[in-house]
Amino acid sequence: MLLLNPKHFNDPFPDEKTNQIFRKTIEFFEDKGLESIKEDDQDMVFCDDWIRYNQEIGAYATLLTPAGYGDADSRLDMNRMAQFNEILAFYGLSFQYNYQVSILGLGPIWMGDNEEVKHRTAQMLKDGGIFAFGLSEKQHGADLYSNEVKLYPQGNGQYVAKGDKYYIGNGNKAAYVSTFGKYADTDDYVFFVAESNHPRYECVKKINTSGVRPAYVAAYTLHDYPITSKEIVSSGQLAWDSALNTINVGKFQLGFASIGICTHALYEAINHSHNRYLYGHRVTDFPHIKKLFTESYVRLMAMKLFGLRAIDYFRSANDSDRRYLLYNPIQKMKVTTQGMKVIDMLLDAIAAKGYEQDTYFELAVRDIGMIPRLEGTTHVNMALVIKFMQNYFFNPVDFAELPIRDDIANDDYILKQTAGSLRAVRFPDYRRPYEGISTPNIEVFKTQIELLKDFLGTTPPSPEQAKNVDYMLALGEIFTMVAYAQLILENAKMRKVAEEVIDEIYNFLVRDTSAYALNLLMNFNNSAEQEALLRKMIMKPVNDEAVSGKVWKEHVLSLEGTYHME
Repeated sequence: MLLLNPKHFNDPFPDEKTNQIFRKTIEFFEDKGLESIKEDDQDMVFCDDWIRYNQEIGAYATLLTPAGYGDADSRLDMNRMAQFNEILAFYGLSFQYNYQVSILGLGPIWMGDNEEVKHRTAQMLKDGGIFAFGLSEKQHGADLYSNEVKLYPQGNGQYVAKGDKYYIGNGNKAAYVSTFGKYADTDDYVFFVAESNHPRYECVKKINTSGVRPAYVAAYTLHDYPITSKEIVSSGQLAWDSALNTINVGKFQLGFASIGICTHALYEAINHSHNRYLYGHRVTDFPHIKKLFTESYVRLMAMKLFGLRAIDYFRSANDSDRRYLLYNPIQKMKVTTQGMKVIDMLLDAIAAKGYEQDTYFELAVRDIGMIPRLEGTTHVNMALVIKFMQNYFFNPVDFAELPIRDDIANDDYILKQTAGSLRAVRFPDYRRPYEGISTPNIEVFKTQIELLKDFLGTTPPSPEQAKNVDYMLALGEIFTMVAYAQLILENAKMRKVAEEVIDEIYNFLVRDTSAYALNLLMNFNNSAEQEALLRKMIMKPVNDEAVSGKVWKEHVLSLEGTYHME
């Protein structure tokens, strides 16, 4: 089964060390139990017990240390690195947050050129250290240009760091806080590491949030913090590139956090609904409840299929193949907003039960909406996506088919991603994934794709429309559906997903695409030719009760009772 079930974890990775870490992580949280997790959440208890256990099993040290700096099994392998987010978020987003911000904090170190810091960091990971990414500031958010933390030269290669950072995860106990700033004398960019237990480092306060309550989101101040070349990990262009590339890696993890939350919530919701009776019937006998669960399931399956396939593109990236730069913001934007949709639908199915404090679901309701709004908003990521539209449809090049990348390898390109124009990224023929497969709703969606291509080719946005950010973002929503569907279908074919599930996925893809076309039609000024194509793009899916009924009975209802957290 594609969806995670901790009760049936069948060692999916090719090496025993990775499977062992995942198994032991599951054992830790299952032994901890839901009641303890909820108590820690309500009392805002930091996850020290998990950090201690992480050191014992070597989780972060193994998963987050590049080959050559740690033990033999250590490597930066996006396949296992990303999927570990899913396991942690399955039990609570605050655990995943601790891991994800450690990934962010480590990024500038591994991407930098200070070998001494790298080797110290590898030892800190073995010692159970966690890490933090000191980039955002209270007044500027993550605006790199406006960064106000400065290194002031003192002579003989000595500096003092001054300034404040805000909304920094793990800022309370990080072994190293990778801090982004500028040299006061040259205004060049710099990354340096600070220790959170240093007397010149002040953790000013914990920023309490409605979600991830046990996580420590910090504001910190550097009071003439002494810095030498031993603490500087990168300067100038390398520091700038490290900031952007670290965010590329970090934001990718968030989609798997949404997948983990939704998967646990689905199990809890189906268990509750199937064993609850109203008016003499099981709740799951009501047609609208079946529909809510079926659509939640196929949307979650689509999230997982896309996320796993996006890993393949990330791991296979090189200077000549940078397609991951399209799929990465879609993972951050679309997968995480789909997670919100899934939780909303499941909440409609279980209603008041979803707000009870002793459920996992109550965590999911609070946490799921935070994820799309971390590491760049949906709008920021959509602004990246629209830059790929022209080459995606009109300038195809040949690429070899990518296999499933679950092999044992250190993903070196993660640490040396090439900066450059997004509009220069090329793609193969967009129709290739649809070869050799057809379902009724795939055929409807293919028509919508061609209509979008006609729209862009024959009636492209006018200069005035192109300058309208809202218009272009709305158009980008339609294009996103095409790229989202592409990776879903590629992976569904490789993993032999049942045809009825694929068709039901395409049912909602058709509906969502129609909704985005309607939004562009109704809320913006379009030419008569543009309006005609948008109206054609609003299409009805093929609603086959036999197909949806089979998905409900064989794929959704069969989940009932297969997982319950004690």
